[in-house]
Amino acid sequence: MTEQALKKLLESMTLEEKAGQLVQCNAGQFIANQLEITGPDGEMLPSEELNRVMGSVLTFEDAKQAKALQDKHLAADPHKIPLLLMLDVIHGLRTTYPIPLAMGCSFDDDLVYECADMARRESSVCGVHVTFNPMVDTARDPRWGRILETNSEEPLLNGRMGAALVRATQGDDLGKPENVACCVKHYAAYGAGEAGRDYNTVDVSERMLRETYLPAYKACLDAGARLIMPSFNALNGVPSVANKYLMNDILRGEWGFEGVVISDYDAVGELVSHGVAADLKDAARLAMEAGCDIDMVKNAYYLHLANLVREGTVSEEAVDAAVMRVLRLKNELGLFENPYHGADEQAEKEVYLCEKHREIARRAAEETAVLLKNEGILPFRREVKHVALIGPFAEETRLNGFWSRPGAERYTVTIPEGIRNLLPEAELIIERGCGAEFEDTDRSGIDRAVQAAAGADAVILALGEPENDSGEGRSRAELDLPGPQAELARRVIEANGNTAIILFNGRPLVLTELVSFAPAVLEMWYPGTEAGNAVARLLWGEANPCGKLSAGLPRSVGQCPNPYNRMNTGRPKPEPDSRAFPFTSCYLDTPNLPLYSFGFGLSYTTFAYEKLSLDRTQMTKDGEIRVTVTVRNTGAAAGKETVQLYLRDPVASVVRPVQQLIDYRKVFLKPGERAEVVFTVSEMQLRFFDMNGREMSEPGEFRISTGYADHLLLTERFELTK
Repeated sequence: MTEQALKKLLESMTLEEKAGQLVQCNAGQFIANQLEITGPDGEMLPSEELNRVMGSVLTFEDAKQAKALQDKHLAADPHKIPLLLMLDVIHGLRTTYPIPLAMGCSFDDDLVYECADMARRESSVCGVHVTFNPMVDTARDPRWGRILETNSEEPLLNGRMGAALVRATQGDDLGKPENVACCVKHYAAYGAGEAGRDYNTVDVSERMLRETYLPAYKACLDAGARLIMPSFNALNGVPSVANKYLMNDILRGEWGFEGVVISDYDAVGELVSHGVAADLKDAARLAMEAGCDIDMVKNAYYLHLANLVREGTVSEEAVDAAVMRVLRLKNELGLFENPYHGADEQAEKEVYLCEKHREIARRAAEETAVLLKNEGILPFRREVKHVALIGPFAEETRLNGFWSRPGAERYTVTIPEGIRNLLPEAELIIERGCGAEFEDTDRSGIDRAVQAAAGADAVILALGEPENDSGEGRSRAELDLPGPQAELARRVIEANGNTAIILFNGRPLVLTELVSFAPAVLEMWYPGTEAGNAVARLLWGEANPCGKLSAGLPRSVGQCPNPYNRMNTGRPKPEPDSRAFPFTSCYLDTPNLPLYSFGFGLSYTTFAYEKLSLDRTQMTKDGEIRVTVTVRNTGAAAGKETVQLYLRDPVASVVRPVQQLIDYRKVFLKPGERAEVVFTVSEMQLRFFDMNGREMSEPGEFRISTGYADHLLLTERFELTK
């Protein structure tokens, strides 16, 4: 449809019909489905009335439902404007790959692209037009349950992986039925909620906002994302969905975003709860004035926009602009010509959980696992076949993570299945030992588990937090393993030292006690559909762990938040990994540094960083420096190493981070093999924001290092000249 035809369509619509295009409803109001919703339903209006005018729906199950929703709506809509069908496809539709926080541990943009491309194929045949992904909220506090949904505590890693996901999902032409539009979320600084509580208020400086939280959203919009979602939280006193500075000044003004802004679930209505709107009508006014195009589920726009326009409180031009953005998106997706887009019941049967997709998911689970500790226990020898598999997750199927689709556990490869797939003759003794819920106090199974461990050649302890204990609305005040799992682990390891712990969780946990006595710990996060196969291959050395932590693991919850790229103080602790040092910035009872820092991860081989060199020691503002890092595999196994490049600006007009990741590259090396990894550093990477929000760089000395956070191995210096 041409732009002129879209304008003519807009002119033919009544105010109520225009408002309808800006309303999103739950599909469950029109067809029966089993999908969970993440908040209250909106103001309940007759479904027939909404069906005639509504612009979009969310939470449908499959291609059959997608077509039914579209058919029902088009039969009633006098203008025959197709619906936008939206769905949360966060880390896979039917074939589930690891949670985003785990994907960050891969430090592999290409792997993210491959997984997102797989999810795109499954989503398009399901009938999805828009996915609420990527979520790129920089998250520094593991108490926040939604940290599992973002890639990292690091803005650069978040932005690069989010951009890769956008490119894979949207393709080169949204009109092609196999492509799906992306909605970036949650704009802005949602991950900085006070006390780590979901939906909680955020108060950050302009510098913090622009340096830490905005870059990842911007990277995804630069990659072409067509939609963006304001966050639930109030930012510096103003809820994001009504924040004109965020939405009009920065998003539309500075960044030039011309796409669709859609509220989060019930967020327009929640302006009343925040205390900035007197009632729902007032909330509709505030959200529209701030440039929010679509009201998700609350129906505030449908109930009140037309009257607000007639009263002269809201301009019809603002409503028309919002409707045109929605119509243009529908047109770009080709919905006026093909309202079903890619929905195809037969194709669903062919692509869902196909072997190719399972292989991608398995490989992703292997590449995102982080080996935290290994005292020569792993990998198990192939001869080790009499194995005790112990723990509350020993036979668990719910290893997919909070945003996996309903029923995902039916397709999960369990750990016993994975071991038997790899070692058909393996003798497994399986004991649960104890539960993993907060309220679990039953220790009656521990004795039996200890007995099983004592008689085995090797022991696998499967521990963690239940799938629904991390995710939206799942904040925690304590980060220890829930239930009596620590006691189970200690007693099992006392009975058999040839024990490896595997962890399933959606957030960084406090493992200080556990790693003090555990000989081997492998962090698996929630690995997805191929969990069991990936676990078996990693434990028996068919795959070599190469994940690096995308967020540090705290020693104590009292350290949180504890970002790796922290600012220095006027009284820095001389040895940040030691205990208290008088009259410095420190704790009396624990070191400053986390238990495991950002970027840490072991392997079944070892790597030596032999040389860091710069091709010049001075850089002009329009010049570049070529940085070469020489790495050698010094072990007996082939493996992958993530080479991380860090920057420090030791003297500036504002305090700068003690370390800042500016680039990374992953390399595969055979035993004894050496590689030169080359980075290009430009003036753009040296920039920061001053107190007035101006982006700038300053002449002076800079330090470039490699290694990982808090453990920088090699450092060189260069100067930025005037």
